[in-house]
Amino acid sequence: MHSPTLPWLDDRENRPIATQIAATTAKQIAEGTIEPGTLLREGDLAAEHGASRTPAREAMLQLETWGLVTLMPKKGALVTTPTAREREELLSVRAMLEGHAVSRIAPEENRRTSLLDALAPVLAAQEAATDRPTEFAIHDYAFHLTLASHDRNRVVEEVLRSLGPRLFRLTHLAVLSPTADLPALHREHLELTDAVARRDVPGFREMIDRHLRTGHDNYPVVAE
Repeated sequence: MHSPTLPWLDDRENRPIATQIAATTAKQIAEGTIEPGTLLREGDLAAEHGASRTPAREAMLQLETWGLVTLMPKKGALVTTPTAREREELLSVRAMLEGHAVSRIAPEENRRTSLLDALAPVLAAQEAATDRPTEFAIHDYAFHLTLASHDRNRVVEEVLRSLGPRLFRLTHLAVLSPTADLPALHREHLELTDAVARRDVPGFREMIDRHLRTGHDNYPVVAE
């Protein structure tokens, strides 16, 4: 997957144990293995990973930074529940970042070709996984990440690293919804890619807004 990646896909050796605990737990939350409303406790996390309470505490602080938990003094960390406002705001940011990147890349032939080359294997992997939602979710996330980060803006990459776990949680919810139409999502990704190839930045912006809005209206979130 294109960098910046999701924390649980970071395969660097000798990562601190707190980082490993945070990454593993973030994956479980993002994929729904640990459900919203679950109370995580230092002692349980430490025991699960064969660690002391200190790295478990540090891991929960990182999970809070990613927006996946809310710390509860003397109790633990409560896994957050996606809300309608959070979904709207996250998807709005995603659309802005992708639209801005494409607006800078599409007019320049070399950079446009580079982006299209980077998207091609992701689209092929998506097409092959339309009957495997869990795998498709990874490729769906990679598609949008590639669009947003291909401009090589380091500040944008920092934002994407920070928002990645929550964005992937929304992607996972959308793709694994019983009513999700994965072939249709793939076709829309092809249309977005075609807009890049044609240097149609206004068309891309319009399509990405519609794609994100309709692709994420098929699963429930908590109203605020």
